[in-house]
Parts: sequence; C-alpha cells; structure tokens
Amino acid sequence: MSMSGTFQPKFHPAGFDSGLRTVLDDVRAGRWRSMRALLQDCATWGLRTSRSQVLAAAAANGDAVEAWVQEDPHVNAMMMQARVSVERALNAHRAGQRGVGSLADRARRACWEAARSWPEDPVSWVGLLALAQVDSPDVRERRPEHRMGPWEYMLPYGPWGLLREVQERDPGNREAWHRMLQAMQAYGENAYDFVRWVSTWAPAGSPLVLLPLYLHAEQYGMHRANGRLTPLYWTRDPVSHYTLRALNWWFPKADPTSWSPLDLNHLAQALHSGGFTDGADLVFEAIGPFVTPAPWKYVADAPERWLEEFERAHRRYVRDPVAGSMHAGRRR
Repeated sequence: MSMSGTFQPKFHPAGFDSGLRTVLDDVRAGRWRSMRALLQDCATWGLRTSRSQVLAAAAANGDAVEAWVQEDPHVNAMMMQARVSVERALNAHRAGQRGVGSLADRARRACWEAARSWPEDPVSWVGLLALAQVDSPDVRERRPEHRMGPWEYMLPYGPWGLLREVQERDPGNREAWHRMLQAMQAYGENAYDFVRWVSTWAPAGSPLVLLPLYLHAEQYGMHRANGRLTPLYWTRDPVSHYTLRALNWWFPKADPTSWSPLDLNHLAQALHSGGFTDGADLVFEAIGPFVTPAPWKYVADAPERWLEEFERAHRRYVRDPVAGSMHAGRRR
C-alpha cells in the first residue's frame, strides 16, 4: 500500500519524538531504565504528559513499570504506575470487560498517591480526568467529582473540578481537554456546545483550536457507517469555519517542536475533504511520513483502507516527496 519512490508513510505512536521511539522498544521488552531517563528530561509539562501517555499505552501489557516502582519508587515511577493503571481501566472499559469499576478504583488510588508525591505535577490529575469517561451517563449516579457545575452557562455537568486542577498546573494541557471531550461524549452530552465554547477562547497556537475537528471527524465516521453520509459535510459551516481557523490560528502560530502528528493529520484531512487547497501542502509536508489512522479511517472507502486514503491526499499536495519539502522556506 506504500507510495512509490522513497516516501514511506508509517504509523508510530512516538511520532516526531525520536527519543521516545527508542524507549518504547525497551518498555515493550520489560526494561524501565531508559524510560526513567527520558521522563527526567522533559522541558515542559506538555512533553511530560504526551510522553507518559504513549509510554503507558506500551507498558500496560507488561510489567516494566511495576519493576521500576519496586526497585526505585521515584515520583516519576509513581506517576507512571498511575498512568498504566488508568490505561488498563480504559482498555477494559472499551472492550466491555467485567470488573472495570475495580480497575478504575485502583487507578484512582494510584493517581491520588502520585499527586501527593508531586503536587505540582498535572499528569496525575489528567489521569483522574481520563477516568471520568468510565462513570455512569446518568448524572445522578456519577461520582461527585464527575458531576460538578460547568464554567460556562448551558454547558453540561461534568468533571470540571478535575479539569481545573490541570489548568492551574498546565494551562491548555492538550490531553486534559481531549479527556474532557471524551467524558462529554461518554455521558451522551451535547459535545458540540463544549467544542464550540472552547473554540471561542482557545489562544493562537494552542492545540485546543483543533478540538472541534476531532469531534466532527468522529461524527462523520458514525454518519457514514450508518448510511447517513452528507457529501458536503466538510465544505459547510461550522466545519469549514473550524478547519480554516485551525489553519490560520493554530498551524502557523504553534511551536513546530510541539506539533502532534494527530493534530496535523486531522487538519490535513479536513483541508483535503473540504477542498481547501491553500496551505494544505505545508500541512502535509509537516506531517512527513507520520500518518495516523484517525481521521483517515473515518473518510476512507472502508476503515481498513485508511492508509490508501492518506496516500491519495498526500500525492495531491506533495509532488516531490523525495526532495523532502516543496516549500520548506514557507513553513515558519
């Protein structure tokens, strides 16, 4: 399915983070020392959050973190123990397994323990926020911290207090706001109101500008699966508004070292599907080979043909992949 020439699109959970890519191999093999070194070398809370999320997904199927905690109970080890516990609870929830409640309780205790060990760290609170989606859709049956009043009139009740804890430590934390969106969706709330509200105040260069595109991509995928496909979905407001806002308000203003392949792929897909050619070449060039299944699986002829969908779009905008970049001087 790969394209001709030297360009080889590939999906890798580490994305642009080459250091993380090497450590993931160790973690999958049950080794933890390189993970410890990597987490000690995070310049921002955002980098710590994203690295720990990917590491937890890899470590959830093994015992590398447990070995780390046993031998060296450092604050980073405790944070990763919380991360892995949350990941296991979410995996069980997605799979419809029994015992999700006990797994979530165990993860919650691990998050609180990690939070006490390093109160300034936002990651433990991100973990608590991630667990909100496992709770009941019925607001009356939810845990108290998952049914707090919203910050803005007409928004749904939810884990607003947990989100505030993250905001106080790392304003605009990307994963925290995505976890909040996931909670709204799990509760069956009107997530459109939530992303619309976020888009009204998200700062220039913030990945939160792209939050509406994630919701619309998922909704499009569901409509398509149910036979309720609207061909012009991506060309009309509000989707077209959010697409162009992300192109102009996020992409040229964000620090390229903070780019997420997922964010870039969502913007590239929305531009391509909406027929917005101006600037699309630069976004595809920024992606490089690091394609992600979502959102391409939502717009492909069949979900499993997502890579072919990306390749068709890529060929349209990047004419000379061997050269590396058509307009490298225009990127920044």
